[in-house]
Amino acid sequence: MRITEHVEALETAGRALAEAASEAGPEAEVPTCPGWRVRDLLRHTTMVHRWATTFVVEGHTEYHPDGGEPALDGDELLAYYREGHAGLVAALRAAPEELECWTFLPAPSPLAFWARRQAHETTVHRADAESALTTGPGTVSPALAVDGIDELLCGFHGRDRSRVRTPEPRTLRVRTTDTGDVWTVCLSETEPPRTERGSRATAEDDDTGKPVDTELSGPAGLLYLSLWNRLPSGAVELTGDETLARLWRENSGITWS
Repeated sequence: MRITEHVEALETAGRALAEAASEAGPEAEVPTCPGWRVRDLLRHTTMVHRWATTFVVEGHTEYHPDGGEPALDGDELLAYYREGHAGLVAALRAAPEELECWTFLPAPSPLAFWARRQAHETTVHRADAESALTTGPGTVSPALAVDGIDELLCGFHGRDRSRVRTPEPRTLRVRTTDTGDVWTVCLSETEPPRTERGSRATAEDDDTGKPVDTELSGPAGLLYLSLWNRLPSGAVELTGDETLARLWRENSGITWS
């Protein structure tokens, strides 16, 4: 996806998040984030948006701490969230392509990193806000979902800090049934997951010639929300050893600290 597409996705998801939060109300529980209510979700997300904006606007080349969550509630909190979201969108659109600042995942450029990361940060939290409604999380477009699965598997879980480990080598495949994308994730105890994308979309085996242990398949949008643990385990099709799917759910969560 292009930077402009990520910024558009961020803008759309952020507005939808605000609408869902307004409809649900600050007291509503957020089922996808146990222990959180909508006010907690808004406080967290606006803090992240404003933190990201500082890198884009001020060009910090080293890690810079966030400003903390606001002690606001109700309509005042919702307005503060909307202001921060709009400020981030505007900052990304105004930033120069040659922007230099700190990042924490591989990307073609710092601007590309922050546009992509905040598009998915906000899309996932949009789903959280919508989970507080009786309708549940809305859909995610296939293109955005594929991009986000790639960021999650190759980016977040390519880092040493990933807790998705297995006592012996195992292989997990993720396959989209609507876009034809596939990721093969090799798991072990001593290294972070190693993910290859797209080279064996129709293969039955992994790169060692052995059958994969588990495959998760389904439409890209459902896989995206499932891998981010925003949908029940039965939302996508599971083939093979279900213990790997359970391991993912128990250990793949991305936390702020």
